[in-house]
Amino acid sequence: MAVSSKALPPGSTIGILGGGQLGRMFALAAARLGYKTHVYCPEVGCPTSQVTDQATFKDYNDDKALAVFADSVDVVTYEFENIPDAAVELLNAKRPVRPNAEVLHTSQDRMFEKQLFLDLGLKTAPFANINVLSDLEQAVEQIGLPAILKTRRFGYDGKGQVKITQSDQVPQAFDDMAGAAAILEGFVSFDTEISVLVAQSPAGEQSLFPVAENVHRNHILDVTTVPASASVMVVDQALDAAKKIASALKLEGLLAVEMFVTADDQVIINEIAPRPHNSGHWSMDGCQTDQFEQAVRAVCNLPLGDTSIITPTKMKNLIGDEVDDWATYLAEPNAKLHLYGKTESRPGRKMGHVNYLLPKKG
Repeated sequence: MAVSSKALPPGSTIGILGGGQLGRMFALAAARLGYKTHVYCPEVGCPTSQVTDQATFKDYNDDKALAVFADSVDVVTYEFENIPDAAVELLNAKRPVRPNAEVLHTSQDRMFEKQLFLDLGLKTAPFANINVLSDLEQAVEQIGLPAILKTRRFGYDGKGQVKITQSDQVPQAFDDMAGAAAILEGFVSFDTEISVLVAQSPAGEQSLFPVAENVHRNHILDVTTVPASASVMVVDQALDAAKKIASALKLEGLLAVEMFVTADDQVIINEIAPRPHNSGHWSMDGCQTDQFEQAVRAVCNLPLGDTSIITPTKMKNLIGDEVDDWATYLAEPNAKLHLYGKTESRPGRKMGHVNYLLPKKG
């Protein structure tokens, strides 16, 4: 595909909302392609700010700081979803925000996500909207137990959710939501968890990464393996679902779609994330174009890169004090260590990852 006349040329500045490790790796990829980056986040010394040209440490509700930030960049993207709508609207009035506000709005709310999936004819876990205790009691009766009560917004890595296994747990589970809008999801009996990354540019070009197979530990991604040990039927369903979701949302950027696979090879769509994703870190060493470069290409309206696998890869997250073994990982053959520049390791905190390059089959 030829370069669009509306492509953002190298030398331009990309604004990044959020200062975590995803923003850090995005900024490094942008620099390889000749772009400058300016991160905006409240946390001084965040991982992203260590590798960007500029950094603004202000609250997402600071309209004056957001306006100054917008004037300093050519396009805006984000590395996490928990950004106030008002901030996005203010920025979008001055500069393109990619992915767009509709994508962000949908991904911020589990109810909106589930409804989108149903509208596209995709399979989801049974679910119900919960506002008051009687809603939850009725939903438990209809959906059955076990089930999971989740906040509709601002939950990740197991936060903001409660598993209900017995009916006498219902009142306490509702109280645990502390008045937040919630959704009850029926428990899905699945064999494996998979995900697909899809990129789409403003010019309309769409590209998918290979299906990744994921294993979680304590609600946090532990290991991702590519290619996934999935049937052709599962791969086709997963890729088709990702295409449909990206097209429906008019995506401009990168989107991750997380899914469950049942014993009879049915794909159940779980949730979406409109940004680079933990399950795509394998691509940094195992793919022709890694997810961060692809995100830069999509945000800047450049031709999208080749997503062919170079070699099978297993990504292992380094959580908490697992990062202390960094020297061991460096000494391992076929291991590629990526650390995030975080100064303090805490239980459950993602400190880095290791990509193991596996032998090619056949």
